[in-house]
Amino acid sequence: MLETLLYPKSVAVIGASKSPGKVGYETFNNLVKGGYAGRLIPVNPTADEILGVKCYPDLTGIGEPLDLSVIAVPTASVKAAVESSIKAGAKSIIVITAGFKEVGPDGAALEKEIARICAAQNVRLMGPNCLGLINTHHRLNASFARKMPPVGGISVISQSGALCTAILDWAAARRIGLAKLISIGNKADLDESDFLKALSKDKETRVIMGYLENILTGDEFIKVAEEAASVKPVVLMKVGVTKAGGKAASSHTGSLAGADIAYGAAFKRAGVIRAETFEALFDYCTAFAMQPLPKGDRVAIITNAGGPGIMAADAVEKSGMKVTTLGVETAEHLSCKLPSAASIANPIDVLGDADPERYALALNAALDDDTVDAIIVILTPQAMTKAAETARALAGCVRGNKPVLVTFMGGEDVMPGREELATAGLPDYPSPERAVAALRAMYDYVLWRKRPPRIVTRFTVNRRRVERIITHHYRAGRLQIGEEKAKDVLAAYGFSVPAGQLAATSDEALEIADRIGYPVAMKIASPGIIHKSDFGGVRLGLSNAEAVLDAYDLMMSRIKRRAPEVELDGVYIEKMATRGREVIIGMTRDPAFGPMLMFGLGGIFVEVMKDVTFYLAPITADEAMKMLVSTRSYALLKGARGQRPVDMNSIADGLQRISQLATDFPQIAELDINPFIVGEVGVEPVVADARITLVQETKP
Repeated sequence: MLETLLYPKSVAVIGASKSPGKVGYETFNNLVKGGYAGRLIPVNPTADEILGVKCYPDLTGIGEPLDLSVIAVPTASVKAAVESSIKAGAKSIIVITAGFKEVGPDGAALEKEIARICAAQNVRLMGPNCLGLINTHHRLNASFARKMPPVGGISVISQSGALCTAILDWAAARRIGLAKLISIGNKADLDESDFLKALSKDKETRVIMGYLENILTGDEFIKVAEEAASVKPVVLMKVGVTKAGGKAASSHTGSLAGADIAYGAAFKRAGVIRAETFEALFDYCTAFAMQPLPKGDRVAIITNAGGPGIMAADAVEKSGMKVTTLGVETAEHLSCKLPSAASIANPIDVLGDADPERYALALNAALDDDTVDAIIVILTPQAMTKAAETARALAGCVRGNKPVLVTFMGGEDVMPGREELATAGLPDYPSPERAVAALRAMYDYVLWRKRPPRIVTRFTVNRRRVERIITHHYRAGRLQIGEEKAKDVLAAYGFSVPAGQLAATSDEALEIADRIGYPVAMKIASPGIIHKSDFGGVRLGLSNAEAVLDAYDLMMSRIKRRAPEVELDGVYIEKMATRGREVIIGMTRDPAFGPMLMFGLGGIFVEVMKDVTFYLAPITADEAMKMLVSTRSYALLKGARGQRPVDMNSIADGLQRISQLATDFPQIAELDINPFIVGEVGVEPVVADARITLVQETKP
């Protein structure tokens, strides 16, 4: 896949130059210096040769079909260069030149045109506005980067060329090998999904590292990323995650969601490890590339200082992993071999005067211990510390059966040791916390790989009823589905809703209340009022006829005073729901990734604490339960501090039904059930309030 791009047998550089400092020169120079073994074809009408290689005025006389054309000419000449490349037989084209959609409408139009030309001839286009491409195993440096990285197993996809150069510099400084470095630029054709697919099948790539600014094809990305993560770690840093579009949301779910939430949910579904910072991106990829995956979450810590050992232990516990209890044989062995003042518990404190042999003894003991899944080794510089020798001793112990992550804390005194660790291929971190974070990322990936098969339950529902309600609202020009009809929609999907009816007059309100039985709730019904309580439009616990009539008159007078122009449908009279725990479940539709489900406790927990979690639809029963567990307030639902436990399965069931509704009807933009009142096991949950917003109809 993408063979002529990643493994070309011949490369032309259109715009190759004899002048150092120009992009055309640096790109061609990198190909020559990198030792590329295929045929090189510099194209420049004013030169006979460049760097000792015969130069051509154009591609008409090169004599054989071309695999890859790299274009580094002024923007106005790019289209002609693309057309001549295709005529010469090129199946892949890299446009390094900038000046396209990133500069305005004219550039965007030109970019679209060159993409169209390539697509018409089944030619793959990378860029424009990119750094280029590096394949170390093929000795191919078709970029204008300053460095050719050493050969390794990390492949990089980056939307930023500048970040590519930073990654190359980091790799050189840490002696980290790369397999591929791909600058995707404006993504006129090839994007992150194309390269994830290719790199997942690439035998030279052990870890996929990525820096992305946007993802336009959400469904395709999730599918491809999940396939890639199933065979090798995918670690991505996503920036540009401010509130999606800045649009005003009409639901709690919509207001709490945003681009960052959507990407987090997408990465979670696909098994992508998300790096929140530039440092974390390198930390995680280094660990994945250099060490085996842990079999479990039991961690041993080896240190020559108590304080850093405690720091590491705290970080392990906070991460959700375990500071393991060492096996009896390990403890006895360490007790016999280490000085009497050393700690043989975990953390294993080998003392400040520890020599390389003492570190090796402790590490070998931990590697032999069946109660240990991963090891973190910490060294702080003491007067007697031999950093370089200790690093070599540690490297000599590593067997590849358990991950070993090292923290050499300090600066100048430990630098020789860090250099030895880099040479030996051991991941080194400046602090215990960063080492633990990398280990946790590895363990999260292990858990994802062990996930059960995704089986989405399909409930028996009344789709036709929902279709009629949605069609009616579109015909009436209404995007807001009020409480009465929103509850009809939910009832069609198996939710229990209290008995209720819309009243247009006080007499109707009284008749309905008498019929359904007291106590009742009264709520204003208006397409122009989203948050009813803000307008005095909600009264609860009305226990008799007089209360209903008084509430109706007061509510109408308040609405006329506070919102005189609003259109009123009347009031909704509803049987009061039984008491229980109030939670919120909802859905908002992300423009890239589709429907996202939300769960949280109601009341202050959603309004103030924002203790909510999101997951992409469709969800499985297992994923629905994970949504509950991932909230801070989960303990309250389980019955902490004297609270009675609620029926967790009923909430998970509700989330799955909302998932099916959102999947069945892409017309639904936002949905809130707030509150969704749940009780103990055996008590049917009730929809106490609901609202639905439809997407704007697009005109044909």
